[in-house]
Amino acid sequence: MAEERLAVRRKSRLGAARKRSRAMVPPDAGCSPMARKRPSTGGEEPPAELPCSNDSEEDMFGDYDGLCGDSSLLAQVDDLEHKCLQDKNMGFKTAGEILLQSATQQKDHSWTPENVAVLKAGKEDALQMAEDPLLAGGQEATEAGLDELPSSQLLYFEKIRELPSASRTPPCSESRNECGSSSLDKIRTSSSSSRQDAEDRSKPPDFSSAPKCGPVKTESLKAHLKSAMTGNAKAQILQVSKTKQLQEAVLSEEICVARKAMDSSSVDRGPFYGLPSRVKELFSQLRGIQTLYAWQHDCLTLESLQQRKNLIYSLPTSGGKTLVAELLLLQELLCRQKDVLMILPYVAIVQEKVRGLSSFGLELDFLVEEYAGSKGRFPPLKRRRRRSLYIATIEKGHALVNSLIETERMDELGLVVVDELHMLGEGSRGATLEMALAKILYTSKDTQIIGMSATLNNVGDLQRFLRADCYSSDFRPVELKEYVKVRDAIYRVDSKAEGGFTFARLLSFKYSSSLEKADPDHILALVTEVIPKYSCLIFCPTKKNCENVAVMVSKYLKKEFRAHREKEKQELLQSLKAIGSGSVCPVLKQTIPLGIAYHHSGLTNDERKSIEEAYSAGVLCLLACTATLAAGVNLPARRVILRAPYVGNDFLKKTQYKQMIGRAGRAGIDSAGESILIVQEKDKHLVQDLVSSPLENCYSNLLLELTKGMQSLLLSLVGLKIAVTQEEINHFMCGTLLGVQQQQLLPKEKSLEEVTKDGLANLIEKGLLQERRAEKDHKCQGTLSITLLGRAAFKGSIDLAYCSQLYRELRRGLEGLLLESSLHLLYLATPYDMVSSCSPNWMIYLRQFSQLSAAEQKLLDTLGLPESFIIKKASGQAIRKSVDTAVVNRLYLTFVLYSLLKDTNVWSVAEKFSMSRGHVQNLLSSAASFASCVLHFCEELDEFWVYKALLAELTKQLTYCVQAELIPLMEVAGVQEARAKQLYKAGYKSLAHLANAEPEALVRTIGHLSRRQARQMVSSAKMLLSEKAEALQEEVEELLKVPTDIPGSCQAEENS
Repeated sequence: MAEERLAVRRKSRLGAARKRSRAMVPPDAGCSPMARKRPSTGGEEPPAELPCSNDSEEDMFGDYDGLCGDSSLLAQVDDLEHKCLQDKNMGFKTAGEILLQSATQQKDHSWTPENVAVLKAGKEDALQMAEDPLLAGGQEATEAGLDELPSSQLLYFEKIRELPSASRTPPCSESRNECGSSSLDKIRTSSSSSRQDAEDRSKPPDFSSAPKCGPVKTESLKAHLKSAMTGNAKAQILQVSKTKQLQEAVLSEEICVARKAMDSSSVDRGPFYGLPSRVKELFSQLRGIQTLYAWQHDCLTLESLQQRKNLIYSLPTSGGKTLVAELLLLQELLCRQKDVLMILPYVAIVQEKVRGLSSFGLELDFLVEEYAGSKGRFPPLKRRRRRSLYIATIEKGHALVNSLIETERMDELGLVVVDELHMLGEGSRGATLEMALAKILYTSKDTQIIGMSATLNNVGDLQRFLRADCYSSDFRPVELKEYVKVRDAIYRVDSKAEGGFTFARLLSFKYSSSLEKADPDHILALVTEVIPKYSCLIFCPTKKNCENVAVMVSKYLKKEFRAHREKEKQELLQSLKAIGSGSVCPVLKQTIPLGIAYHHSGLTNDERKSIEEAYSAGVLCLLACTATLAAGVNLPARRVILRAPYVGNDFLKKTQYKQMIGRAGRAGIDSAGESILIVQEKDKHLVQDLVSSPLENCYSNLLLELTKGMQSLLLSLVGLKIAVTQEEINHFMCGTLLGVQQQQLLPKEKSLEEVTKDGLANLIEKGLLQERRAEKDHKCQGTLSITLLGRAAFKGSIDLAYCSQLYRELRRGLEGLLLESSLHLLYLATPYDMVSSCSPNWMIYLRQFSQLSAAEQKLLDTLGLPESFIIKKASGQAIRKSVDTAVVNRLYLTFVLYSLLKDTNVWSVAEKFSMSRGHVQNLLSSAASFASCVLHFCEELDEFWVYKALLAELTKQLTYCVQAELIPLMEVAGVQEARAKQLYKAGYKSLAHLANAEPEALVRTIGHLSRRQARQMVSSAKMLLSEKAEALQEEVEELLKVPTDIPGSCQAEENS
């Protein structure tokens, strides 16, 4: 039988090579090319020799038609096809029946799932006739065959089985004379691109005699079957286990059940709060969460959530608020098939959440997209297949909402989750958050809003603003004990006691006279009660105080502390040295060997991340930090010490106090958490008021932040056409938090309508809006429209206080833009809001000026900053001629950015300009965001077309500020420069390398990387790669989509 099979093969060099390998295979092992290509799952015989690597250059099957023993199935297909085409009264379906009947009568019963799958891919009718022979082979053979199938064919099996029998009838059985409905066309369009390439390179010689359908030249069914088999043979074989198939089927079925249950009024909606049981397994595997707290169950089963009402829920820090939000957003993504927006306060938290949820996205088939810094697409790409979870900062979240409203796609957004809802009351960021939420409420009645916070007081106002129900609890998984220390006495905070305090104990630590002078607040005594066995946080008023406390504690600790995890602490120092390109902060170099470090904005992102990871792992046991850590990443401790009741020079607010002490107590580790506030005698009465007073109210900031708040909102309302008349705008404003609180916030002599009218008048005066009234009736209410300049400011999210100044500087640049270097562009991209905090060092200023070229020095003259001014300032001489201080300070910051782009080493640049390295990095990230804003501003004004390409490239440089080869790795959420260098050096040079990496291999090759971090990094890379691939696929489909309004087409005539 083997000899007969070889006799019909092509006499070529490739064919001869295959003969030699084929002759060694026993006849019963070679039922199909697929079976010969892979080793048997159960046999112990060695596998057949694989085809040589140059098969792609020739026909992999040649003239060999024998798929099943000594029969020539392809020859039968060819003959039957010709007979069918000659007989006008014989449909193609009849030919398929004859073919399958003859095939099933073969004595050797050599039908395999692979052969059936090839026919199924080409002819849907064949599947219906072939089902019985496929199942007749016995259960064991069927399961083994399915395990061997390519995943693409398995998916095809599943889809066809789901179809009702009537739907399996091909369209050509109804109208076989229509060329567009023929089975041959159907096969052609279903082929993959790889199979199409195989057809182009290996067409058989009889293609020229293929039958035709109208003017279109077609190919034989034999050729298509051979092409399909070629693609299958060449494709990478994905071993899909039966277990995997069953898991996917169960997941799909549970999602369908949950979706149906969502539409019903039943409270019991599914196996896991309306979600597939796979979700519960993932939380157990990835987070270690086995059960929910009682309050979480109560909250998830609230009647208001069943009815899709908006909800605000408030619990103390560490109570498990985020888990509830994650379950709700998974319900929206999986069951209701809607996109979700999650708004978080800081970039670091956004990146942490992207890393944490990417694994869920990969397992449950949804996309996780990062909107922070300069990342994010506006409007977001419209997905056809998968839903998206947008994780954004407040500013990016607002821009995303604007883009969805503008493109009329708000119906795609099913849920908005806001963490730290109390941020509504915090300055310009609070105003931006209020604008975003007000627009969602006004433009989409079906989008649900979930807000959560640990520090809310006037919840009633927020409920009216968001039209939401409220759920609150005082649950904490670990008991928190609050103390206050005055001198050497420690008092328990007790609201029932007189004065609010109850005496607890005296400190027993013995102080020498020298130690008493160095540590008058007894910080060392408080710290040594818990470290190194447990962790401790010390919140300090200023950054400098953080460093001083860390040095002081490390200086007086006993030498035994050095032995605690000594090797890991040395590895941490080596890691920080690599981050600093050989430099380590002298303070950290002194404190880390004793398990102590400081944490504030003066550190670079990489340094902060390394210190946080070391603290979480227990390598560091004490952090001296500023208040920003309390609102940032989650770093709990056994004991939290507040160095003083101040943040900077301002007395502590109750909200800040609650956030800080909320870090005390680690769930699952500590039985209790402790907070100790160190108080001087003079502040004792203020602290008594602090601990006994309620939380501060949350008030609207739209009026306080005028240009970033009220005026910006009015401009966007008109620009997005949400409201274009005074009456419509007044109606919108009543629905804002300002509208709810107008009686408390507005002066008695002015109403909200009058404030709104004044704001519109100001925008018209600035040339950002214009009003049109009917010519005949001037008393009639006018219609507002946005000007080109107004649209540019709105699209670029430019602070209206600087809009006119930016326009003038861009216009001046057109007259003489310096292209010799990037200095001029960098000046235009230097953020205005960082200028006021800049205080130049004039000697450094002069040194930088002297290093400029002649053309660059001429630029300074153009900006109104002569050389004589800088020289006089550096030498301390009196200045008679006034110079714009804002321009002077802004140019100094530009010099910092200019040095960064040339050097890319934050450490050396920080040292050169006598700045903290954290401040330099913050300037860099702010400049990247502002450059992106200026780019969008210029895109709306044709006169600035020249800036578009220049600013696009500059934005990319500022965003990463690293060597070009590291940029693909730094696109992954949370991968900073130091980590990217480690990955690149280890051979992970692209996003594809990282996405396909094994976490265990990463842990072995990359220093200071935990398994959890490695898994999250790989998941994030896979998610980003998947997102990019799907975006390209969507773009291709959009390009190939046939327009419905083609002139002369039937569809166009029907539409007309």
